Amino acid sequence: MAKAKSWLEPHPHGLYVKPADLWIDPSRPVERAAVTHGHADHARSGHGAVFATAETLAIMALRYGVDVEASHNQAFGYGDGFERGGVRFSFFPAGHVLGSAQILMEYAGERIVITGDYKRRPDPTCAPFEVVPCDIFITEATFGLPVFRHPPTGQEIAKLIGAVRAEPGRCVLVGAYALGKAQRVIAELRAAGWDAPIYIHGAMEKMCALYAAHGVDLGELRLVSETDKADMAGQIVVAPPSALNDRWSRRLPDPVTAMASGWMRVRQRARQRMVELPLVISDHADWGELTTTISEVNPKETWITHGSEDGLLRWCELHQRKARALHLVGRDLEEEA
Repeated sequence: MAKAKSWLEPHPHGLYVKPADLWIDPSRPVERAAVTHGHADHARSGHGAVFATAETLAIMALRYGVDVEASHNQAFGYGDGFERGGVRFSFFPAGHVLGSAQILMEYAGERIVITGDYKRRPDPTCAPFEVVPCDIFITEATFGLPVFRHPPTGQEIAKLIGAVRAEPGRCVLVGAYALGKAQRVIAELRAAGWDAPIYIHGAMEKMCALYAAHGVDLGELRLVSETDKADMAGQIVVAPPSALNDRWSRRLPDPVTAMASGWMRVRQRARQRMVELPLVISDHADWGELTTTISEVNPKETWITHGSEDGLLRWCELHQRKARALHLVGRDLEEEA
């Protein structure tokens, strides 16, 4: 059996697959990159060739100008993949955002899975996480501390709807990352029976349209910029977190400031952002889901990256699981969580 350290090299800027001369989620431009999903700390412009799911390539085209039609860029469905340098690469659902994928690498009898970012909760906007058996499991650890245990999503959505109905003269302004979180909050509201128009910041229009084009029904969306202030009383507005306390929000009717993020579990973070209504809705696995996933995958070794690496490393040690922390750089753990 091959030894992973002889063919997969962790670098501060990504993972390098030596036989394939290819990088996974590199933070700087490279000749060949396999990309797990479209968030800016995993995807970027400037690569010579990109291998990803069709949805991730579409997101990269929208956000970073990647040419989807170029022959050197290749799109794959879940369960599909490609071979290069004797390494077989396959894509499997990660449950993080639209098109997000785990990447399975098989070489000389050894199987390695890199998850990218993932979650285990149901999400109406993307395919659910799939457990993929492997020898080495490379997991994120954004919420890799026992304090992080996310409440049921329906409970948080009910809080949001309740806040709107409690003060019909105001609106509720929800800060949500423009890729993934915003569309999930909207879809969860629809699933909970909120069928009124939802008002969005202009920065979210194109990404919401992309989700709709890929079969995610978000219902009727209206731009705040094209709506009278009075018409948004008693309504829900979704905007990037940066807009919560920006001049842009002055066009809203006395907004209740909310934010959807796993970090809202930490009260100090909510206070720092002047958030009145913290909504603990995360697109990452919480502590229980991280540890359960490692147990279900049951790898011979776990590699831990971007997040609370030491906490999850300690859990592995206490449970007699071989593990190491990778200490990759350039990962944004804040707004998209």
